[in-house]
Amino acid sequence: MATALLIEDEPGLVLTLTDLLAGEGYQVSAASDGEEGFQQASTGTFDVIILDCMLPRKNGFDVCRDLRQHGIATPIIMLTARGQTVDKVLGLKLGADDYLTKPFESIELLARLEALLRRAPVEKSSTPDEFLFGNVVVDFRGTEVRRGGRLVEMSAREFQLLSYFIHQRRETISRNKLLREVWGYQATIFTRTVDVHLGLLRHKLEEDPRNPQHFITVRGFGYKFVD
Repeated sequence: MATALLIEDEPGLVLTLTDLLAGEGYQVSAASDGEEGFQQASTGTFDVIILDCMLPRKNGFDVCRDLRQHGIATPIIMLTARGQTVDKVLGLKLGADDYLTKPFESIELLARLEALLRRAPVEKSSTPDEFLFGNVVVDFRGTEVRRGGRLVEMSAREFQLLSYFIHQRRETISRNKLLREVWGYQATIFTRTVDVHLGLLRHKLEEDPRNPQHFITVRGFGYKFVD
């Protein structure tokens, strides 16, 4: 039985989602504000966290950031009512794994949760403990990245995507394959999640993100990592 923490301050939505998730076999805990949610999530005992952006006492962005800074790697899906790209990008940069804009269909939330829980670790047998490209050092044992000797803040999903690119280096990879292999989606869906995460990797690791030398777009086909 998967365990889910729902951090949401709308009583009606809490009741609806709790019933929905319980009906799908989840064991659900709930918190009605950011402070309480952070305390519960800090135990690290949950399989997935559903986190609203707008919360009393401590907003969802701060909760997400602080959890990642405290080493909590539990997958997080953020809920936002704004629907603005800047909010989605901010959530992903702070360490969220996925997001949904309210209102959303229950079936989509369940599909995204299943995808997060299915997420398989990247196979590391063909890659050494460290990998170097440009002035970047990727430490697979410590799951950290340094650029020019400085630690790069990176979400669990960004590190997983980077690792996948490294293991599949010089191979052109389609967006659908990335969604399947890294995000766990089994069906073709329309989402800009891959593009957003790739943009974050370029911003953090490329010398010139507008003219990337490592994370290359192969137009009409997909993406390729070149070391």
